[in-house]
Amino acid sequence: MILVDAGPLVALFDPADADHKRCAELLRSIDEPIVTTVPALTETFHLLAPDSTGGQALMDFIVEGGLGIDFLDDQGVGRAFELMLRYRDRPMDFADASLVVAAESLRIRKVFTLDRGDFASYRVKRGHRHYPLEILGER
Repeated sequence: MILVDAGPLVALFDPADADHKRCAELLRSIDEPIVTTVPALTETFHLLAPDSTGGQALMDFIVEGGLGIDFLDDQGVGRAFELMLRYRDRPMDFADASLVVAAESLRIRKVFTLDRGDFASYRVKRGHRHYPLEILGER
């Protein structure tokens, strides 16, 4: 399973985006399920505009099962706030924090993002250890 950040989702569903071709090629090479979070999806629709062709294509993609959605429970929201404070020097936004929380709860480390700078600094907690994320979509 691979987590997907808002950047690649925007690029995938907006053909005018500079990263569209590269992200589409990478998506075609992925043979694992992909999942995002509600905050990352909210950010994506803010950038795409839900009434755009890309917004509708993304809606169809989700409805057809192309993209799973991970939901934060109360504990996950608390963990996201904790991460936002820990990485306040970046600063970490709620969407990024939700992806790290999802990585922890789903026990995965792969993330498809265009935001290498931030995601390279984030760590996924497993027990008492912290592990780097494996970033797909790097330039």
